Amino acid sequence: MVEEWTGQVVAIQITSNAGEKMVSVDEVKAIAGKGLEGDRYLSGKGKFSDQPGLARQLTLIELESIEALRREKTIELSPLESRRNIVTRGVPLNHLVDKRFRLGQVTARGVKLCEPCDYLEEVTQKKIIGALTHRGGLRAEILEGGIIKVGDKIQPA
Repeated sequence: MVEEWTGQVVAIQITSNAGEKMVSVDEVKAIAGKGLEGDRYLSGKGKFSDQPGLARQLTLIELESIEALRREKTIELSPLESRRNIVTRGVPLNHLVDKRFRLGQVTARGVKLCEPCDYLEEVTQKKIIGALTHRGGLRAEILEGGIIKVGDKIQPA
């Protein structure tokens, strides 16, 4: 049986260069096979841009994971500090590896989990690797581009 769910885009975040602070935007253009307009990985200026693959076109994290980090580990991590492009609510991201889903008018496919890394700990100055393991988000490729807006529905494709 296929589980039905509908979630929502609660924040969109991009930055133009590796290590720079993420900024919140109300909407962003997703370019199929490339990434998000204005984001470091589209321009090849991300920390891991030299590592080939589809996994950096779009990154997502559940707001529920950020809230659990605060509640369970008393670690305050803002959505911007997560360094993920899309913050979701009500989306089972871990279950979307190799699955297609829609964010508003955009279609994406989950590529792999977006586990926390040493670089994220270095940038945030917070001990989050263990606390966010298996709930650090999802890396996805953009299959059909378009505009993603805060408030857009996220659902299976």
